[in-house]
Amino acid sequence: MAAVTALTKRGIVARHDLFDRLTGAGRVTHVSAPAGSGKTLLLQSWIQGTGVVGRVGWVSVPHEELDPQRFWISVIDALGATIPGTGLVRRLTPAPDMDGSAVVARLLADLATLDERIWLVIDDLHELRSVEAMRQLELLVRRSPASLRIVLATRHDLHVGLHRLRLEGELTELRAADLRLTLGEAEALFEASGVRLSDSAVARLHERTEGWAAGLRLAALSLTAHPDPGRFADEFSGSERTVADYLLAEVLDRQSEQTKRLLLYTSILDRVSGGLADVLTGSTGGERILQELEEANAFVVSLDAGRSWFRYHQLFAELLHLELRRTEPGQIGALHAAAADWYAGNGHPIEAIRHAQAAGNWTLATHLLSDNWFGLQLNGQAGTAHDILAAFPAASVEADAELAALTAFAELTWRSLERSERYLELATRGAATMPGGRRARLQLMLAVLRLSLARQRGDLPAAVEEAKGLLTPAGGLRDAQLTANEDLRPLTLLSLGIAEFWSARVEEAEQHLDQGVALARRIGRPYLELLGLVHLAMVDSFQSFPRSVARSLKAIELAREHGWSNDPVAGLAYSSLGSKFLMQGWLEEAEHWLDQAEHVVGAEVEPGSGVMLHSSRGLLELAHSHDEDALRAFQHAERHVERFVKPRTLAVRGLVVLTLVRLGEIERAKQLLAELDGAEQDSGQIRVAAAGLRLAEGDAEGASVTLARVVDGSACVEHPCWAVQALLLDAIAWDALGDTVACRGALERALDLAEPQGWLFPFLLHPAPRLLAAHLEHHTTHSVLITQIVNLLGSTKPSMMHNSSKNLHEALTDSQARVLRYLPTNLSALEIASELCVSVNTVKTHMRHVYDKLGVHRRAQAVERARALGLLGSSPSTR
Repeated sequence: MAAVTALTKRGIVARHDLFDRLTGAGRVTHVSAPAGSGKTLLLQSWIQGTGVVGRVGWVSVPHEELDPQRFWISVIDALGATIPGTGLVRRLTPAPDMDGSAVVARLLADLATLDERIWLVIDDLHELRSVEAMRQLELLVRRSPASLRIVLATRHDLHVGLHRLRLEGELTELRAADLRLTLGEAEALFEASGVRLSDSAVARLHERTEGWAAGLRLAALSLTAHPDPGRFADEFSGSERTVADYLLAEVLDRQSEQTKRLLLYTSILDRVSGGLADVLTGSTGGERILQELEEANAFVVSLDAGRSWFRYHQLFAELLHLELRRTEPGQIGALHAAAADWYAGNGHPIEAIRHAQAAGNWTLATHLLSDNWFGLQLNGQAGTAHDILAAFPAASVEADAELAALTAFAELTWRSLERSERYLELATRGAATMPGGRRARLQLMLAVLRLSLARQRGDLPAAVEEAKGLLTPAGGLRDAQLTANEDLRPLTLLSLGIAEFWSARVEEAEQHLDQGVALARRIGRPYLELLGLVHLAMVDSFQSFPRSVARSLKAIELAREHGWSNDPVAGLAYSSLGSKFLMQGWLEEAEHWLDQAEHVVGAEVEPGSGVMLHSSRGLLELAHSHDEDALRAFQHAERHVERFVKPRTLAVRGLVVLTLVRLGEIERAKQLLAELDGAEQDSGQIRVAAAGLRLAEGDAEGASVTLARVVDGSACVEHPCWAVQALLLDAIAWDALGDTVACRGALERALDLAEPQGWLFPFLLHPAPRLLAAHLEHHTTHSVLITQIVNLLGSTKPSMMHNSSKNLHEALTDSQARVLRYLPTNLSALEIASELCVSVNTVKTHMRHVYDKLGVHRRAQAVERARALGLLGSSPSTR
């Protein structure tokens, strides 16, 4: 008894032996015991009694938590609020499809430099019902740094890889037997609660509860006002459920009518505040009662530092609700309805909808879900919104126009386009019978739905028309609705810009994407900002390579900041960046980002994004002379092209033809060209592909004639890179025809187009090293670019690379070879870094490694040695 003292006036017993075990535990502590065993109180009193306040992040898992995003945000917030974690742990913003594995990886990176002890306590972990979140938690448990101590409190054992830690001696386990109060601790508990019992009475209660903390605490609570404590102790008996029922009756009977009413009426809630309790009870003073109950440890737990929100211990809440159903069943529907109204009026839409559903008020639930649908989607709660939608009766979904519209959105999310269109038709027919205000809002929602469907179907003109219809006021009511829902205007602007971009209306696309990004920033929607930045980076690929790369990198960083690295939109940023590096001839970097994109972007992306990703992969395979793999990638891209209703891009068909020519399948290439109609055959891309075919057949004159309309600009191309290809093939054709002047003119024009953006890839696709080397002797203004191309052509051919590097102890990496190509120029390290869009330190590091591998100490020696090995061409004029 002497070793056990009351910790506070609140009746928490200081359990020093368990405190010592917790403080001296290994990396992970597992507290596993049934409900009411005192897990939470033990951990709270350990924090208060051992001086670790401020170094513990506390997470309480809500009942039946299915949302991994909400769980990880709680973990990040808890650790970030500790003294060691402040400024170290980056906060997380909710987003659709946030990836928990990426969040764990980022958290581990944040904690890598942590140099003092910090604890993460996860209470009620058994309530986490997400398999995905449990798997991610196992990753955190396995890889956590030594400075992070993790405490897991559960009602039963969980599969989070604890067996490994047990074998390594890094696991401390506290189970039901450890948490049972000793006789001395039970006596201290009653003393701290102000209850005076004889030793024999304490012994009887302890024996009959077997040290069960909840039973003892409920007994102490009841005894504070019991007229005959001895008799109470004698009558206290039965199984755990019997004891719980008995104690519930005893506790409620000993409370004032006001407190009893509050406990029963608020038992329908997952969490309760004083104001909400007052609404449900029709009384006042709810917050004071809840705080007093929490201070008395009456199974009431505060959820925030200000002690304004509370929850009941789950066992207690279940028993209270059972008693409510027994005594006042007719009140339950009205209580849910009142809770729904309160939550709706206080900015808690999810709780409001769930209580409206529980009350059977399907109309209110429908209106609330419809009004908050877009906000939930963009706030990372799409899964919750879909779960709520699934809770509506099937008949209601078919009969209610708003529910049909929401179901159409859900089906679109799941890529069920036909089902989405069916529900869209239902919603459209039902809209006519709705009252004015709701009808106007529904019509706005249906317009957004039609826009989304058009984008998914690849019907770009329809998407543009729908977006412009939304942005052009169709009467004051629609414009007011669009303005009131601040998420819809930036979303519509971005959708319009995306559709315009894939329709090759680049200037209009840039204008609307810029407006959408600016609005997204203003209203604090980083996910919409990310979507806009990704597509602005694509727009910039036509105009400015550095700006395009900068925007792509900014988008990627934004995704990382918010835990969206595995989101499909981030995948588009990876794909876009990979394609840009590919056009520069940076094959190593291009492959890295395209691999990332393929890992993240799903098979059912919008058609344009699928075309970009698979086309870029095909071009990369061509650069590596993997022609069969390139053909397969282009065929994947064509399947996405087929999803376009209109307009259809012909660039992929041109690439398929050129690849078949490389493979020697001339007849098959001819057949693909013959399948096109006259207008398609006259397009710039197809003329370039046809010219490549004619050159392969030895018909240089036919190739030149075919290219004439592309070269003079009368046959348009989708991207300027195709114009570079056309001029390069024209130069090759004139060379074959013996017209040196025309050849040089076409080649110089190709270099003129390629130089500003650093486009090297067309020269890899149609290699002409002899023509380029000869061109150096004729006063070209592009000597540096030609040297880069010639060297790149050498490095991409395995046999040439092997022969030129055979005297090196270690081959140059692609990045080092790229820096080497700039060494013969007059550019400084800073200027080279600017050209390559990397830091100057990166360039200097690569230069140092190049010198080491070449066995030299100075730049001039490196250039001389590289030329001797064939790693650089003959000396060009410098910039």
